[in-house]
Amino acid sequence: MNYKITRIVSLFFLFTTTFLFAQKSDYSALIVSDSLKENADAVVRLNQIDIVIASQRSMNIKTKRVVTVFNENGLDAVDANENYDKSSPVKSILATVYDAFGKEIKKIKRADFKDVSAVSGSTLFSNNRYIYLDYTPIQYPFTVVFESETETSNTAFIPQWMPLRDYAVSIEKSILNVSFPSNLGFKYKEFNFSNSIKKTIDSPTQLSYTATKILAQKEEVASPSISNLFPRVMMGLELFHLEGVDGNAKTWTEFGKWYNEKILQGTTDLPEETKAKIKALVGTETDPIKKAQIIYKYVQGKSRYVSIQVGIGGWKPMLAGDVDRLGYGDCKALSNYTKALLNVVDVPAYDVVLYGGSRKRNIESEFVSMQGNHMILAIPVDNKYVFLECTSQVDPFGYQGTFTDDRDVLVIKPEGGEIVRTKIYEDVSNTQVSKGAYSIDENGDFLGKIGIVSEGTQYNQKFNNEKLSPTEMEKFYKDYWSTINNLKIKKITFKNDSDKISFTENAEISAVNYGNVAANKMMFALNAYNPLKESVKRIRNRKNPLEIQRGSIDIDEIEIALPVNFLIEFLPQDVEIKGKFGEYKTEIIKKDNNNIVYKRKFLLKKGLYTNKEYDDFRLFMEQISRNDNAKIILTKS
Repeated sequence: MNYKITRIVSLFFLFTTTFLFAQKSDYSALIVSDSLKENADAVVRLNQIDIVIASQRSMNIKTKRVVTVFNENGLDAVDANENYDKSSPVKSILATVYDAFGKEIKKIKRADFKDVSAVSGSTLFSNNRYIYLDYTPIQYPFTVVFESETETSNTAFIPQWMPLRDYAVSIEKSILNVSFPSNLGFKYKEFNFSNSIKKTIDSPTQLSYTATKILAQKEEVASPSISNLFPRVMMGLELFHLEGVDGNAKTWTEFGKWYNEKILQGTTDLPEETKAKIKALVGTETDPIKKAQIIYKYVQGKSRYVSIQVGIGGWKPMLAGDVDRLGYGDCKALSNYTKALLNVVDVPAYDVVLYGGSRKRNIESEFVSMQGNHMILAIPVDNKYVFLECTSQVDPFGYQGTFTDDRDVLVIKPEGGEIVRTKIYEDVSNTQVSKGAYSIDENGDFLGKIGIVSEGTQYNQKFNNEKLSPTEMEKFYKDYWSTINNLKIKKITFKNDSDKISFTENAEISAVNYGNVAANKMMFALNAYNPLKESVKRIRNRKNPLEIQRGSIDIDEIEIALPVNFLIEFLPQDVEIKGKFGEYKTEIIKKDNNNIVYKRKFLLKKGLYTNKEYDDFRLFMEQISRNDNAKIILTKS
């Protein structure tokens, strides 16, 4: 063989071998840098999203996501799933699994993905589906390469780009490429950007970002939501398509008017029989709120909620007549049904789009677009709104609890959309008032009665207790009074006043050896019923701000009967603490040698504070915990 040819063949073989080796090594967990492994349960080696908006009615999205998982806690980072329906099919989906050395273990094709209804407990929305990878690893670490392609005629929702979506996950590389026609009013907004993100293309028809080497973040207690911490980009079109209708989102007014006329129109028709029933039910009542209360109770008794996976089901509610016939629906369907019933008795009501969840999240008022993951109802009353959560069969009328309170929402009215704030539960209205008594005998045994009244957001934490089974109830209260060892619950009764939105617990409890007896002395904590139990974790070099999302106030007054033949040797002093995080006060009144009254008031203020203030908060809470645990010392006479 000619030397030159031999050398070319050898070089080709060497190049090919090296290339193949490199290709295999790309997915080896061994080449992940130490900095990306630190604090990480998983590392996203690559997440590339290519979005092509071909027209107002056509969007194609290709995803390639390479994730190395180090342990069980990192499994969610794989995120290998897609939502789809008739208007948004999945064109292709594939996952390939590699071992720690980058050797292919398994190729998982579409037929091997789990494909389920996006609706729980119902087959009504049979076209709405959820397809996901259900893979159980043999060993760690392993790597998944997930590839998918979807297309949709709905261009109202362009998925936001969020390279870092969770704690304990690092990002090696994340890429976003978007192309779009210049005449659709494409817009975008950046949030929480850092130096690790570069905008690579920004033209009249293209937008691209690249994020590299974002290190895993440790979750820190009482941090703001990750949507307020981690970098993200929202995108939208002024001219879009939704549920078979072209739309306009230049202003909230225009958007709300379009949504009302094109999406909601024609969905509130009801059978004549139902209209007659509702009119008879309301009778001669003329007050709009009292009418609404009657109808809200009717809906709660008649219908039930079925959940649909986020991103599925669109935003056009099912027909009110179908909900009336079937007795169930999702948040949109039940809100729309309730609105239809209210219309029958001339009570105006509007659909409200928002982000639901215990973590408050606002509709981005400065970015007009389809947003939100939940729908409720608003009834206008004296230049304000009463909001109704229509998915709950137990919530009191007008109560928002912690799922929809205190956030910017979009009210959809015939004349257009309006951004408003939902009900704010002020710190001093979130009350827990405890009044009770207990006695300690000469052996240190405890016998007590307590009444606890909870209102505001504290009502939300308690009112479902009446539905607990006996076993669940005992477990709850033994945990609630965990500082009382050997606790026995003799009796518990409840009163749920849904008109006043007030929940009362009355309990009778006992415990042996609550008082610690040694020689001729006895010692026990005066605050038996409501001490601050949870300590605030010390965090060195905290990075995130401190957020107290909701404030509250606890007021306690407890009468304590001391054992006969014992004298008070030491009584804790009264305490008063005032600061930016709240107020705390205790007062101990000695009525006579055997009877004292313990009074306590603790106000916690909501607020957003800097990371530097976290230690001050921790010390504030430590002071309260220390004083809540203050002990009385008795001496046998």
